[in-house]
Amino acid sequence: MNLKEVKADWISEFESPLVIAGPCSAESESQMLEAARRIKESNAKVSIFRAGIWKPRTKPNGFEGVGVIGLNWLKKVKEEYGFKIATEVANSNHVFAALEADVDILWIGARSTVNPFTVQEIAQALRGTKKPVLVKNPVNPDLALWIGAMERLLGQGVENLGVIHRGFSNYQKTKYRNVPNWSIALDFKKQFPNIPMVVDPSHICGNRTGLAAVSQEALNCGYEGLMIETHPYPEEAWSDAAQQITPEVLSDLLTNLKMRNQDITGYEEELGKHRTLISDIDFQLINLLNQRMKVSEKIGTLKKKNNIAIFQPDRWKVIAEYAIQKADETGMSREFIEKVFSAIHEESIDVQNNIMIK
Repeated sequence: MNLKEVKADWISEFESPLVIAGPCSAESESQMLEAARRIKESNAKVSIFRAGIWKPRTKPNGFEGVGVIGLNWLKKVKEEYGFKIATEVANSNHVFAALEADVDILWIGARSTVNPFTVQEIAQALRGTKKPVLVKNPVNPDLALWIGAMERLLGQGVENLGVIHRGFSNYQKTKYRNVPNWSIALDFKKQFPNIPMVVDPSHICGNRTGLAAVSQEALNCGYEGLMIETHPYPEEAWSDAAQQITPEVLSDLLTNLKMRNQDITGYEEELGKHRTLISDIDFQLINLLNQRMKVSEKIGTLKKKNNIAIFQPDRWKVIAEYAIQKADETGMSREFIEKVFSAIHEESIDVQNNIMIK
C-alpha cells in the first residue's frame, strides 16, 4: 500500500469540521478539568481535547512539560467530559506511555518531523496501531520530509493517518509566527486528497488576533479540521500564552466560521468558462516568461563575453522597486508580486549561469 491508497476514514466518526482544542501544555489537573468543563459548557463543537504532556523547547531550562503524570489528567478529562483525547509524542518512550494510557489520537510535532531518525523510532513504536496518528509539517518548508514521515508510519502498518498544517519557520519578520506557505500544504492535499488535513492557526499566528482569519482560509481550501490552543486563563499559561484563547472565545470563533461545499454540481458550466479563461491567460503568461528568459540568455552571453558578474544588486533593486510600484497601482498584494519577481529573477540567474559555464 502507498499513501495514495490510504483510506484514512477515521475522521468520518467526528462532526465536521473536526475540532481539536485544549491547552498548549498540561499544567495541573485542575487546569485541565476546568478547560474541558468550560469547553463543554460553552457548547463549542469540540470533538477532541488536546494537551501537551512533553514540551520540546528551543532552549533548555524552560518548562518542558509535566511528563507522564499529565496522562492521568487527560484520562480524567475523557472520563468526566466524554472527549476523545490527544497529545504529542516525540520518542518511543512517549509512544509507549501514551498507548498505555489509551490516548485516542497522537501527533508528531514539527521538530520531530524534520528528523527521519526520530520519525522512524516513533513509527516503529507505533507499529500496527489503529489509533489515528497526525503529522505536523516540518519546521522548514520541505514537502518531501513531510511525505517521508507519513511513508515511514505507513511502512509500520499505521494506516489511520492525518496531517497538521502549522506553518513554516521564516527568518524574515512577518505578521505570522510561522508563515502558512499555503502552496506547500495545498500541494500535499492535491497529491493525497484522501488524507485529512487539519490547520493549526495557533502556531501559524503566534497570537490570538489572526486565528479566525487563518481558520476560515483553511476551511475555504477544503481542510477537514482545526487544532486551536485553548486555556482557561491564557495570560497565565506556562507556554505560548500569546496564542491561546479561552473556551468561550473559542466557541464564538467556531460559531462564526463558514464551511465550504466541495460539491460543484450546478455550477460546472459557469466554472468551466472561468477556468477556460484562466487556462488561456496561463498560456500567455508562459509564452511571455519564455520570451523573457530568451532575453536573459542574450544578457548572459553579453556578460560572459565581457567577463561581467551575473548578479547586479543595483539592477535587482530597480526591478524590485518597479514590481512593488506596479503592485500598488493595480491593487495586488505586494508580497505576492515580490514572490513572483523573486522566482523570475532566480530563474534568470540560473539561465545566465548555464551560459557562463558552457
